[in-house]
Amino acid sequence: MAIRVFLLLLLFLSSAIVSFSLYEDQVGLMDWHQRYIGKVKHAVFHTQKTGRKRVIVSTEENVVASLDLRLGEIFWRHVLGTKDAIDGVDIALGKYVITLSSEGSTLRAWNLPDGQMVWETSLHNAQQSKSLLSVPINLKVDKDYPILVFGGGYLHAVSAVDGEVLWKKDFTAEGFEVQRVLQPPGSSIIYVLGFVNSAEAVVYQIDSKTGEVASQKSMEFPGGFSGGISSVSNDKVVVLDSTRSILVTISFLDGGISFQKTRISDLVEDSGNAEILLPLLTNMLAVKVNKRTIFVRVGGEGKLEVVDSLSDETAMSDSLPVADDQEAFASVHHEGSKIHLMVKLVNDLDTVLLKESIQMDQHRGRVSKVFVNNYIRTDRSNGFRALIVMEDHSLLLLQQGAIVWRREEGLASVTDVTTAELPVEKDGVSVAEVEHTLVDWLKGHVLKLKGSLLLASPEDVVAIQDMRLKSSGRSKLTRDHNGFRKLIIALTRAGKLFALHTGDGRIVWSVLLNSPSKSEACERPSGISLYQWQVPHHHAMDENPSVLVVGRCGVDSSAPGVLSFVDVYTGKEISSSDIGHSVVQVMPLPFTDATEQRLHLIADTNGHVHLYPKTSEALSIFQREFENVYWYTVEADDGIIRGHAMKSSCSGETADEYCFTTRELWTVVFPSESEKIISTLTRKPNEVVHTQAKVNSDQDLLYKYVSKNLLFVATVSPKGAGEIGSVTPEESALVVYLIDTITGRILHRLSHQGCQGPVHAVFSENWVVYHYFNLRAHKYEVTVVEIYDQSRAENKNVWKLVLGKHNLTAPISSYSRPEVFTKSQSYFFAQSVKTIAVTSTAKGITSKQLLIGTIGDQILALDKRFVDPRRTLNPSQAEKEEGIIPLTDSLPIIPQSYITHSHKVEGLRGIITAPAKLESTTHVFAYGVDLFYTRLAPSKTYDSLTDDFSYALLLITIVALVAAIYITWVLSEKKELSEKWR
Repeated sequence: MAIRVFLLLLLFLSSAIVSFSLYEDQVGLMDWHQRYIGKVKHAVFHTQKTGRKRVIVSTEENVVASLDLRLGEIFWRHVLGTKDAIDGVDIALGKYVITLSSEGSTLRAWNLPDGQMVWETSLHNAQQSKSLLSVPINLKVDKDYPILVFGGGYLHAVSAVDGEVLWKKDFTAEGFEVQRVLQPPGSSIIYVLGFVNSAEAVVYQIDSKTGEVASQKSMEFPGGFSGGISSVSNDKVVVLDSTRSILVTISFLDGGISFQKTRISDLVEDSGNAEILLPLLTNMLAVKVNKRTIFVRVGGEGKLEVVDSLSDETAMSDSLPVADDQEAFASVHHEGSKIHLMVKLVNDLDTVLLKESIQMDQHRGRVSKVFVNNYIRTDRSNGFRALIVMEDHSLLLLQQGAIVWRREEGLASVTDVTTAELPVEKDGVSVAEVEHTLVDWLKGHVLKLKGSLLLASPEDVVAIQDMRLKSSGRSKLTRDHNGFRKLIIALTRAGKLFALHTGDGRIVWSVLLNSPSKSEACERPSGISLYQWQVPHHHAMDENPSVLVVGRCGVDSSAPGVLSFVDVYTGKEISSSDIGHSVVQVMPLPFTDATEQRLHLIADTNGHVHLYPKTSEALSIFQREFENVYWYTVEADDGIIRGHAMKSSCSGETADEYCFTTRELWTVVFPSESEKIISTLTRKPNEVVHTQAKVNSDQDLLYKYVSKNLLFVATVSPKGAGEIGSVTPEESALVVYLIDTITGRILHRLSHQGCQGPVHAVFSENWVVYHYFNLRAHKYEVTVVEIYDQSRAENKNVWKLVLGKHNLTAPISSYSRPEVFTKSQSYFFAQSVKTIAVTSTAKGITSKQLLIGTIGDQILALDKRFVDPRRTLNPSQAEKEEGIIPLTDSLPIIPQSYITHSHKVEGLRGIITAPAKLESTTHVFAYGVDLFYTRLAPSKTYDSLTDDFSYALLLITIVALVAAIYITWVLSEKKELSEKWR
C-alpha cells in the first residue's frame, strides 16, 4: 500500500512539470510596451494650488494628453484619427480641456482630471481654410462668454458648458478669411479681423450674445498682404505686404481701419525678405530677417522701433502675465554644448527675470519650440519652468537650471526599422554580470519549486520575478546563443536613429543624423529609409556592423540626397556626405565586397543609377553581374509599371565611373478609366524558404513557385478609390495581379467584383494574403492565392524527393515561360485592418502565422492554416492528418491570439519580424505612436526548454524515481526470498 501511495506522489510531481504554464510572475519577461505622444505643437499649463500640476499638450501625431509636471508621466491621453489633426487646445472654465480639430469642424471638451470626453460638437464646414480657437479667460459658467471657433468659412459661438452652438456667422459668400478674433476684457463686442482676397482688410464688430453684426468696415491695401499676422494689442495687428519687405500696422479702433507702413530697410540694414514669427507678445512682435530675429516694439500710434536682436537659432515663447500687471516671455538659444534660457519683461527687455545655462546633448539638435510657465517661490518671487521641444522631437522640462525630466517623443514617429546582432561576449565586454553563489542557486530553485507547486506567497512571487529578470541576462549588451538579444534600429521622421534593446526596450544609443549645423549645403535633411550596409560574419569580427541611412535635403523628390553610415555597436556616425544627385529609389544588391559591405544602386530623377560604395572592388563585382541586374518602378498616379536593366556608363563632364544609364525592358499600362493602382508588394529579399516541395493529401508533390521577382499589384476602379461605401457595388471592382518583374509577364489575374480598398497584403514564399472590403456583403474579406510550378509535374512521386531523383536544383530562368497554376480561397473577416505581416524564422521550418494589425491597434496572430486555399467543408481523413481545417466562411478571431494582450499600439503603422537563432522563435516589433515588442513561437518552443524550467523539480523527480525503483527491487527480492523459504 505504501508503495502505491509513493508512486501516486511521484506521478503528481511529474505531471506538475508538464502542466506548468504562464503565471502572474512571468508577465513582461518576453515583451515590453512603451507609450509616447509625439512632437508637441501646443501646450497649456494647469498649475492651480489644488490638484496635481500638469501640462496639456497636443502633438503632430494627433494626440491630446495630460502630462505630470513632476515626472513627465502620462496622466491620460487620446489618440485621434489620422485625418483628425488638432488645430488648437486650451482650458475652459478651469476644468475642461477644449480641442479643435479636423480643420475647425470638430470641437471637443475633455474632463481635465481624468480625460473623459464631456461633449463633442460638429461644426458646419463649407470650404478649406485656416482654423482659429478662442477660449475666454473668464471662469464664470455663463453663456455670455462662449468659445469662438472659425473654420471652413464660418464663425461659431459654442457654449463651454454643454457644447451647444449658440450662433454662427457665414463668411463664405464674401470670401472672407478670418485672421484674428479679439474680445476685449469686460466687453460683449467681438472684433473679427480678416482679409478678402489678401488685398482688403475687413473688421466686423459682432455681439457675442446674439451673433448680430454691429458694424463692418473695410479698406483695400495696394499690393495686398502676405504671410502670417501678429496681434500686438486689442486694437492693432501687424502683417507683411506681398513683397515681404514692408510691415503694415493695421489699427481698427472703434471699428475704423487705418494702415501705417514701415519698410524693413528702415529698421535693419541689409534687409531681405522678412517673416513674422509666431510668439504673441504685447505691443511687440518678432520678425526674422537675414537669419536674425529682431524684436520690434509697436508704439501708441503704430510706430515701429527695433529694441533687440537675437541669433536665428533662438526659440521664443508667448508672453505670460507676471506680477504687477506685467508680462514676460522666454527665449532659448544654443551656444556650444549648452542652451541658455532667459526670461525677460516684454515692456523692458533690459530686465532679465531669469537666466540659466543647461548642458545639453548635442544629438538633440536645436530647440524647436518653448513654452513657459511661472510659479511663486517660497520667498514670494517669481519662478519659471520651461517646456522645450527639441529638433529630434524630444520633450524636456527645465527648472532651476536643470533638466527635471525628458521624453524621447521622436520614437512616436518611426519611419523605418531594421535589426542588428549584438557583439559576441568576450572578457570584459558584458555590461551586466550576475554572480551566483551555491546558496543563491539553491534558494532560487527552492522558490521555483514552490511556484511550481502553487505554494508561493506574494512575497515569493515578487522574489521569483526579480530573480528571473536578473538571471535571464536579457538586458546584457552581448548576443546569446538563442539569438533572443538583438538591437532594433529605428529611424524617425526627425532624422534621428535609435538602437533599442530587445530585452527591455531601453535606448542603447541614439544619434541625430546630418544635423543642420554640420552642413551648410543641406539645411533641413530628412531621413527616407534605412538599410543594412555592413554585416560582418564570424571570420571578420574585427569589423563592427553598420547601417546606411538615405536622406534628402528637402521634401521634393528632386532634392539632392544625403548618405549617412552609422556604427551599430557604438552609434557613432562613421561618415556623412552629400551625394550630389537626387534619390528616387534605393536597391540593395545581393553582392558584398571583401569587407562584407553590401552593394547598393541609387536611382535619380534623370534615369541614371549610381553604385555605392564607390570603390574599385565594388565596381569590379558590379561589372561582372552587369547583365543580371534588373529592377522595376511603379508610377501609381499614372497607372504604369516599368521594368529596367543596365545599359552603359554615364557620359558627361559631371559623370563618374560609378554612374550608369538604364534601358527600359517592358511596360505594363493599366487603363486609367477602369483601374487605379492602390497597392504593390514583393517578398522580403532575405526570406528563407525551407523547401520548395509540398506534399498534399494524395501523397503527390506540389512544387512552390518561389521567385524573388514576383510583384503583387492591386488595382481598383477610379470611383472605388475613395472611402468605403462611397460607391455602389456595380461601380467598383478590385483586380489583383502577380507580375514577373524581369519580363513584365502577368502570371495571374484575379478579379473581385463589387469590392474596393484599401488593400493590405503580405507576400511570403509562394503565397500572398490580402485584405479588402466587399460592398455586396458589407463585410471585410481576406483572400489567399498560392502559386505552384506546373513544369515539374513529372516529379510528383514522394520517393523521388526522398531518393534525390528530382530537379529541384535545376536552374530556372524568368525568360522561359513558366507553367504555373494557382489555388485561391476567400474568407470573411470581422475587423478592419491597418497592416499585415508574417512571422519569419531562421530556417523557414516553423509554421507561419499572420500578424494582423487591427483597427483597434492590437495585433492578432492567425495560423496560416486558417487561410489555406485547400480547405473544404468535409476534409478527408488524409487531409485531416495533414492538418487541413474544415472550411468556414469566416476567419476566427480568438481573444487569446492577441499577442499584444491588453496593450494597444496606438496609431499602429507597421509590424516588423526578424528570426532568432532558435528556429522556433521569431522577434516581433510593432510601431506607431507606441512601441511594442515580443517573442513569438508559432509552433511552440519545440526545440528548447523554457527559461523558467524547474531543474530542481526535475532532479527531485529523477532521484525519487531511482529511489522508488531501488526500494521496489529490494522489496521484490525479499518477497521472492520469503516465498522460496516456504
